[in-house]
Amino acid sequence: MPTVHLKVKGKVQGVFYRASAKDIAEELGVTGWIKNTEDGDVEITATGSKEQLQKFIEWCKTGPRRAIVSGVEITNVEEANFKTFDVIRRS
Repeated sequence: MPTVHLKVKGKVQGVFYRASAKDIAEELGVTGWIKNTEDGDVEITATGSKEQLQKFIEWCKTGPRRAIVSGVEITNVEEANFKTFDVIRRS
C-alpha cells in the first residue's frame, strides 16, 4: 500500500490535532503515526489505499476545528507496514 510522509504547518499544536487525526485515520482505515515536532509543526507517516490517503490528506489540510493549517508538505516514501495509527509523544 502507498505510504506518505506529511509535515503539517500552522497552528497545529495545542488544538487536539494529533488526537483528531488518529480518530480520522482509524475511521478511514489508515495506519501509521503522528507526532509534534520541536518547531511547532506536526509530522505524520501514513499508509493506506490511494483513496484512504487522499481522504486523510484532505482532512489534514483543515484539521480539527481550532487548528489553522497554513500548509501541508506531502512526500511519497517507501512503503511501510503499520498495524495501527499511533500518537507518538515526546518524552
